[in-house]
Amino acid sequence: MATAPIKVDAATDELVSHAAHFMSRSKKDIVDAAVREFIDAHRDEINAGVKAALGKLNCTDAAAVAMMTGLSAEELDELGGVPK
Repeated sequence: MATAPIKVDAATDELVSHAAHFMSRSKKDIVDAAVREFIDAHRDEINAGVKAALGKLNCTDAAAVAMMTGLSAEELDELGGVPK
């Protein structure tokens, strides 16, 4: 499995380092466990966000661009629209 670096501020890195040291675990293990617990605790919110995003899509490029940019269909048209 490939790994990807993440950046955290110095205070968070220090907390992770201390937790890893005193729990005899790696920093990677601490961050992995923390992220998984966070996602589990917020799964309903995440799923609601996914459903809301999917509800805005209508299988067109314009809908996808509008969702990614936050622009309305009218604003996209004012800027020249999205090629079909």
